[in-house]
Amino acid sequence: MNDISQTIQTSALPAPIVTRERVAVALLFFLNGLVIGAWAPKIPFFSQALGLTELLLGVMIFVFGIGSLVMMPIAGMQIARYGSRRVVEIATLLFIPTIVLVTLVDNIWTGAVAIFLFGGLTGAMDVAMNANAVEVERNMRRSIMSSCHAFWSLGGLCGAATGGFLIATLGAFGHVLLLAAVCLVLFLVARPMILADAPHATDEPAKAKLPMTPLPWLIGTIALFCMIPEGTVLDWSALYLRNELNASTEMSGFAFAAFSFTMAVCRFAGDFVRDRFGAVNTLRFCGVAAIIGLVIAGQSGDVTLALIGFAITGIGISNMVPIAFSAGGNIPGLAPGVGLAVVTTMGYSGILFAPSLIGFIAEYTSLSTVYTAIPSLLIVVLALSRLARHADRATGH
Repeated sequence: MNDISQTIQTSALPAPIVTRERVAVALLFFLNGLVIGAWAPKIPFFSQALGLTELLLGVMIFVFGIGSLVMMPIAGMQIARYGSRRVVEIATLLFIPTIVLVTLVDNIWTGAVAIFLFGGLTGAMDVAMNANAVEVERNMRRSIMSSCHAFWSLGGLCGAATGGFLIATLGAFGHVLLLAAVCLVLFLVARPMILADAPHATDEPAKAKLPMTPLPWLIGTIALFCMIPEGTVLDWSALYLRNELNASTEMSGFAFAAFSFTMAVCRFAGDFVRDRFGAVNTLRFCGVAAIIGLVIAGQSGDVTLALIGFAITGIGISNMVPIAFSAGGNIPGLAPGVGLAVVTTMGYSGILFAPSLIGFIAEYTSLSTVYTAIPSLLIVVLALSRLARHADRATGH
């Protein structure tokens, strides 16, 4: 009897902090972030190759978002049929060549197709690797999601920091060939260790019913207004440094790199900070930091000062979205999946579609004006910050 009890207690213990499956999913997040980070300094070259105005570049970024929203639910359905491991393997292998594809295009129509596929397979891989991370969490009985997203930010940092230098050294095509080769190696290392999860085809489909209570929509607004600045830094910071602050090709990629570096560091520390100070206080501190950083970046006439501003913005944005997502999944009286679906959909629409609207605004004003004005959204987040208390229900605070 004692042996049985001891076995049950042992099986309930969390797995070691580092396992093969955790390393694998961390590598997938890093790979995805590496490609997206490398895309940031390539955007001016993509725009130049196709002769795009800021308005048309905004349209292209909108097409990127459409691709993601089309492919995300398709990936979700395939995960239900085949499990996340199989889908993440296929999505990753299809995703890697798309960064080469967007470099080879020479007219608007092929550019639109390429960026649709790039955005779509980014989204498909994102859904699949997050689903696999959830399965690894369950298997390990240990939270790993925050660190996974930190590895994505770390990948974004590496891609953005090296992108400008490699483009200047190897050329745009040489850069993406090297990037694709590195990503393929990372995938081949990760593949044998990816957790093999069972399909969920027999699960009962959730009823498509939107909540009528305003709470999830208000928390969704927090996620939306936090992810708009992130998307704006990703898609427009390199162009801002290059066109308005006269930065070199090598320096233009460092805006997103500075942002990604501080975001990665703060995401690794995010769980500890939130447990220590609570979700509301953490959200408020991050909101104020993001506002200060964006204003510095937008009002700076100097590249170095702008980079400092983007770094401070990364500190602020780092843990705002995880807190919003956690709050959305812990709304009293509402199924976690329903609340989280509302919050995540609103949030991702901010990072996918809002940056395309920046092109329309920048066409008639400037990116400096855009970065100075965006903090007004974060003032709304501060006004709603009390709602972040629902995130603490996840940890029993």
